[in-house]
This record gives sequence, structure tokens and C-alpha cells, in this order.
Amino acid sequence: MENTNIFYHGDNMSEMPQIKITPPGEKAKKIIEMDNKYMMTATKCSPIAVHHASGALVEDVDGNTYLDFTCGASVTNLGHCPPTVVAAIKEQVEKVMHFAGTDYYYEAQSKLAKKLTEITPGEFDKKVFFVNSGAESVEAAMKCARWSTQRKRFIAFIGAFHGRTMGAISLTASKIVQRNRFMPLIPGVTHIPYAYCYRCPYKLTYPDCDLWCAKILDELYFTSFLPPDEVAALFYECVQGEGGYIVPPKGFIPELEKIMKKHGILMVDDEVQAGFGRTGKLFASEHYGVVPDIMTIAKGMGSGVPVGAIVAKAELDFGDPGAHSNTYGGNLICCASVLATIDVIESENLVENAEKLGKLAMKRLFELYDKYEIIGDVRGLGLMTATELVKDRKTKEYAVQERNAIVEEAYKRGLLLLPCGKSGIRYIPPLNIPEDQLHRGFDILEDAIKAVIN
Repeated sequence: MENTNIFYHGDNMSEMPQIKITPPGEKAKKIIEMDNKYMMTATKCSPIAVHHASGALVEDVDGNTYLDFTCGASVTNLGHCPPTVVAAIKEQVEKVMHFAGTDYYYEAQSKLAKKLTEITPGEFDKKVFFVNSGAESVEAAMKCARWSTQRKRFIAFIGAFHGRTMGAISLTASKIVQRNRFMPLIPGVTHIPYAYCYRCPYKLTYPDCDLWCAKILDELYFTSFLPPDEVAALFYECVQGEGGYIVPPKGFIPELEKIMKKHGILMVDDEVQAGFGRTGKLFASEHYGVVPDIMTIAKGMGSGVPVGAIVAKAELDFGDPGAHSNTYGGNLICCASVLATIDVIESENLVENAEKLGKLAMKRLFELYDKYEIIGDVRGLGLMTATELVKDRKTKEYAVQERNAIVEEAYKRGLLLLPCGKSGIRYIPPLNIPEDQLHRGFDILEDAIKAVIN
């Protein structure tokens, strides 16, 4: 089958990055000035004003072309404007754009809900609730867990990112700035350290640690101050995203599942950033053989439209109409986009492609690790990869300024990157990026590293 989505040529866009004017150019500066005046403060990390995007390439308003290793924060997993998805959206727009799916019925929503129950882990009856974002999916999961268990407490991890709404931010523990000045948050959330082996908070070494970071829950927390029969759910990411792309050891998630089942605590798997093929599996939980009770999804499921959902065991369904609702959740345009996105992922074997390209990416990153002492750690699954930068490999002192400088040098050379964790850089190109573009991106990364350390 011919792949029509791997790369779509824009009007005059080249197939490789070209920097004509050092960004930001004059047109970009005007947009940035207007943005600064009228937009509230946000987490802008590069002065790039986008005009056109196609595949793995982005063109700014001044005519510069960049390779995009951000995918809109792991959203555009098929690359920008994949033709099949664009066509599906156009077809739906010409029929009906909105008709509240929580109040009425339409086939696209029901069809998508059925599809999601089929492709998510677990051979049991499931139900779906649609929302507009990852944070909203977490909010829905929190309410679903409390409603169904009638328990009030939650457990989450240090380093976790589950969103910035008031419920979701109560679970988030990634950066101080995300929580500062927002108290009081939702009560009843207990945070514990994650399995961050590179910087183990217990100063232990895997595997001699015997997964103490999981077992401490049962052996200390549940016997000292956290009544397990009051805990509704454990929220976790199989790969911590904003926290630094932290990949836990193989036994960590299964050990957590064992403990949660013992106490009747729900497992809520946040797949918002890792889902839909990003890790070389359709969902990251498949790497660990763990089937969650509730899964939160968003980002890569819709190729750029604002959409999210929870997929939960049918027995956890809200029993009363109106217990939870959402005006825009399950929007017709979003459903059409998600159905088309899933079709492309399946028909073009993009999960397998992400695994293949992920091995290539890790090979390139480990080659850089061998050459440059500033790289303290390389980690990832599939095309969800990262490097953590340090001032010294022995002390592991965070190299924050150097990380920021590398991101800046990269975009000046035509590569868009996003930070993660305290001094990490994440590399999340499209799952169907051509190999020559993938290699070119890592070539630019190396040039950026050299420019900063020399």
C-alpha cells in the first residue's frame, strides 16, 4: 500500500531545513510583540512564528524552514496536516460541525467510542467519555474514580505531569512554577517518588534495590499514615513526560499493579503524551503488560484537533445522567479526525515504524553520549526519547543554562526542540518521519551541542 501520509509537500517547502534569516525575523518579531501585549504569559520556548507546516517540516513567517522534533508537544504524530486526516475533517465540516454529543447521538462518536474500546488494553467491557484535552481527561478520571469507589484519596508521583486545571494540577508534581500561588489544591493527594533510576531519591541502585520505590507504598505508607481503603486511585505515567521522559525499570509498573489490586485501588494510566504509537507500542502500558482500570488519552489521537477521552472498565461508568458532562467532548470534527488518525496508524504500520525509528534515534543519541560529556543520560521508548544534560557526570549537576542554549542553537540551525525535566531535551519527531530527515535532525543537534560546549 502506498503511503500517502509520510510527507506532504507544501507550496514551496523544501524537504530539509533552510534558515534564510536568523530567527526571529522581522515578521516574527511583529507577531511576538503583539502576542506579548495581548496574550497572558505562557511557556514559549522558541521565537518561532509558524506560517505553514507539512510532514516533519515547519515554515515560519520569514521563510525559514525547520525540522520539527516536537510534534506540537507529541500531538502531530503523523506529521503536520496529514492528507487523509485533513480530508476527513473537510468532509465532516461540510456536514455538521457540532451537535452536543452528551445530549444527542451521532454515528461518528459512537463509532469512535467502539474503536477505542477495541484498541486499548484489556479484554473486558469498557466505556468511553470524550473531552477536549489531556487535563480534562485527567479531571474526568478523577471524578470517575471517586464516583465509582466512593473513596476520596489519590496517589500520584513526584515528577508527574497530569495537567494544569485545579484537579489535574493537584496530581502534577513536575515543576514548582506549575503549583506556586495556586493553593489550596484538591485535598487528599499523596505524592511519592517515581522510579527515576538515574537520580534515585533513595540513593539505591537497580536491581539491588528490589523495587523499593514501589514496595515502600505497602511497607511504609499504607502502614503509617495513608489508609489504603480510603484511596480511590493511583495516577501514573508509564513514561513520565514533562518530568523528564523518565522510563522506569520493567518490574516497577507491574509491582504497583500488584499492590493496588491487593487494596482495591484503581490504576489510572495517563497515556496523554505516550499513547497512539509514540513509544513503539500503541499504548505505553503494553511495554509492561499492565492493564489499567482507567486510561486517559489525548494529544496524538487527533493529529492536532483538541480532543481527549477516558477509557474505563464499564463497571466504573457514572451511574447518574449528568454526574459528569462536557459540551464539546466528542465533537464531530474531532471524532472524524481521530478515526482517520487511527486508520493511518493501523494501515501504515506506524507503531512498528516508531519502534524501528526509535532504535535508530537511540543509536544516534548514544553516539552523542560517547562523544560529549555534557550528556549525562540517554533514555526513551520508541520515538519518545530524551537526553539529560549535566555539568559533570559524577556529580550530575543539572546543566539548565547549557540545555537552554542548545535548544536555541538548534532552532537557529533549523531544528525545533522542547525541554523536559530540569535539564532534559526531548526528541519526538513524527512516527513516519523519513530516515534522512531524522538523521539530519540529529546532525543539527550535534552542531548545536558543539556550539555551546566549545
